[in-house]
Amino acid sequence: MNRPDHSRGLAWQFVAGSIGRRHALAWSLGLFAAGVWTSITGGDRLHAADSQSAVVSSEFLYDKASFPSCHASTIVETPAGLAAAWFGGTDEGNPDVGIWVSRRLDGVWTAPVQVADGVQDDAKRHPCWNPVLFQVPKGPLLLFYKVGPSPSAWWGMLKRSTDDGATWGPAERLPEGVLGPIKNKPVLLSDGRLLCGSSTEHDGWRVHLESTSDLGKTWQRTEPINDGRAFGIIQPTLLSLGGQHLQMLCRGRGTGHVMQSSSEDGGRTWSEVSAIDLPNPNSGIDGVTLSDGRQLLVYNHTPRGRSPLNVAVKRGLHWLPSVVLEDSPGEYSYPAVIQSSDGKIHITYTWKRSKIKHVTLDPDQLPH
Repeated sequence: MNRPDHSRGLAWQFVAGSIGRRHALAWSLGLFAAGVWTSITGGDRLHAADSQSAVVSSEFLYDKASFPSCHASTIVETPAGLAAAWFGGTDEGNPDVGIWVSRRLDGVWTAPVQVADGVQDDAKRHPCWNPVLFQVPKGPLLLFYKVGPSPSAWWGMLKRSTDDGATWGPAERLPEGVLGPIKNKPVLLSDGRLLCGSSTEHDGWRVHLESTSDLGKTWQRTEPINDGRAFGIIQPTLLSLGGQHLQMLCRGRGTGHVMQSSSEDGGRTWSEVSAIDLPNPNSGIDGVTLSDGRQLLVYNHTPRGRSPLNVAVKRGLHWLPSVVLEDSPGEYSYPAVIQSSDGKIHITYTWKRSKIKHVTLDPDQLPH
């Protein structure tokens, strides 16, 4: 494959360092709008093609299901093995859409089981959205999800399992104004706080942080880190950079790029939002800090559309696109990624809105 023009990324870094993040962002977005920062397609997608050897396995979580449409998967490792969840029904936003779970037992994914729906006390039913699984160390498995007529009017919900996702307790509605992790997994900080990247869509696309120190009984929430006017960001993924240092990567609207912010105080305050040197078509992303300190991101490597779906690894200040998960026509989107206790990387994502796919990677075959 041909190698991309690194001068674009270098130009961004130069301008960011020379004139500041705000003006650099305007400069980069201006270039994008003018067509100078063009779509990266075809053989120009990757400059580390040999990293395809990192793919250990690729499989669907199920072949057939009772629902025709699915989206927004999440994956976690429990003491019993991997578990995944997603929303499924006739179509996104329809009242029959619920949360489904599958568990990987003895190397085989179990048949999907619906574990949550949007039925209300008055029997009215709303769709469910964006589940997020989190395994509390030596504690319960948490399932966060949203219920409501639309992303601008949904509310946060929580269920708990004490048997690795085999059965679930009653649905709990989160406090008013608290949505929980909006798409991507939270991070457990050294001070005991479970830090959740969240966002709202009712007053522009704005990101904020929520945290709980008692597994969802009480919550704290920051103010939005952006005003949602110049550009919109939602669905943050959180990366640990050591100590109290965190990086947030977000889906961006009207930017053409993955957007980022950083915190030096454990997520209490955040820097001004800026673009990184990876494209984004206004579609969901997810990242993970690997056990050796490397940062990994799964995303659509294009400023428009939802194919290809790629993996990138951060080296220094730059992200290296390293593995192509999908590149044929269709939608491949909304990834979720974790590293399991055996060191392997596990990714789930939407495959053409009809299935959820699971890919395992060997981190030793990725750039260091």
